[in-house]
Amino acid sequence: MAKYKVVYERNGCIGAAACAALLEERWKLSDMDGKANLVSGVETKPGVFEYEFTEEQLGKILESAEACPVNVIHIYDEEGKKLI
Repeated sequence: MAKYKVVYERNGCIGAAACAALLEERWKLSDMDGKANLVSGVETKPGVFEYEFTEEQLGKILESAEACPVNVIHIYDEEGKKLI
């Protein structure tokens, strides 16, 4: 089963909430600073969160990443190729 990865650069988030509007089970806005949090994401370095997912989830997660006006949500395939 193919594994994909979201890499989210939270520091660059402006809180537009487009990601959360499209995929609220994966993105939640913080009450503290108004930025999006990646649900179940793991902080791999300061301000950068990652989450692995399967091909079944790809469409919705790609859609939420594409909606980000500041392009801080990146999607990679299992070979490390950047999709967005």
